[in-house]
Formats: sequence, C-alpha cells, structure tokens
Amino acid sequence: MHAAPRDTAALLARTLAQWQASGPPDAATPPDLLLFAYGSLIWRPDFDYSECKLARVQGYHRALRMRSRVNRGCPEQPGLVLALLSGGSCRGLVFRVPGSRGEAVLRQLWEREMPNGVYEPRWLSCETADGPWRALAFTLSRRSPNWTGAIDDADLVHIFRHARGRYGTTLDYLLRTVQGLRAHGIHDAELERQWHLAARHGLCLPLLEPSP
Repeated sequence: MHAAPRDTAALLARTLAQWQASGPPDAATPPDLLLFAYGSLIWRPDFDYSECKLARVQGYHRALRMRSRVNRGCPEQPGLVLALLSGGSCRGLVFRVPGSRGEAVLRQLWEREMPNGVYEPRWLSCETADGPWRALAFTLSRRSPNWTGAIDDADLVHIFRHARGRYGTTLDYLLRTVQGLRAHGIHDAELERQWHLAARHGLCLPLLEPSP
C-alpha cells in the first residue's frame, strides 16, 4: 500500500518560517541560509553560495537506502539515492547562502529534493572548525515507504547494472558522490566498498586508493 502524498507546500512554508525566525527579530534582511550537503549537493549544488565548510553531524549517517523511481531509476526498475538516516555520524559540507538569496534557493531545492515530499527536512547541529552551525538537511524516516531497509550485494549489483532514470544511472550517482566526497578529503567506507563491488563485477573502473 502506498502512503498518502505529503503536503510539500506546507512543508516548504514551515521550513521557510523556521529559517526566517532564526534571525534577529525585526532584522532588515533575512538571515543567511545554511544547508548541510551529504550526497549530490556536494558535487552538484546548482546554487551560488558565499561560504562552504567541512562539517560533521552526530546522530545521522549517509546511506544508499532510498528508492528512486524517477531520477536514478524507473517504476519498473527502481534505483537508489542517498538518504540521511538516524544513527551514527556523517561528514559532509555546510553551504552558506546569503539571506537575500535564501528563499529563492530554498524554493529551488524543494523542486529538486521534495517533489514528492519523501524527505523529512530537519535543522541539524553541524560541527565545523568554527563551532556548531545549525543547517537544514534532508533526512529520511525508516517509516517511509521509500526506505529500502538492508540490501544484499547481489541486489545492489543488479541495481547498479540496470537502474537508470532521468538524471542517469544509480551507479553513476554512487561514483560521482564518492569522487565528490574524496575531493574534500572525506572517505565513506561503505560507499567506497560499493564502488569496489561494482568494479569486481566489471561495471566500472576500480577505485584508486588515495595517495599516502
């Protein structure tokens, strides 16, 4: 049984209100918008930002455990994209968007990340070299019908081999994410293991080990 679609407009309105309330009362301009990136936003943000910092979130981890029936798969062969699930920790980036551009960027992100209201937007504490920053992240509940649960390697290989959507394949999404993370000195052991798995089955070139 499919879950009832969520009211994405109401979720956007709530998130906009939370962001605007985070600034000083009666401020002449909106506060800067802070966004936590853990997947494709790292290598394809599609928006201008004034600052970018390495960050770590405690209490959530990155996992290739969300079904994608449009962007990286199709209804006949769902693909996978990353989600931020509760438990553990996650290294990523925090982008700072000037307040004057905040609403436009948030609306743009909603079209990209929230067309079906699958993610749960949350304001998370992100540890940076300059201390904690409170940033918006797109998390996923394990109660969501789009959460896959555990996936064995045979099923992963099948998805890597066959799943393709409007933005390309699940495998390309994985490879680009690993490369994007590595460009910032971030090594995700599970995603890199999945790259090695695909390479062993002849689906991509081997992942080169980082230089010492």
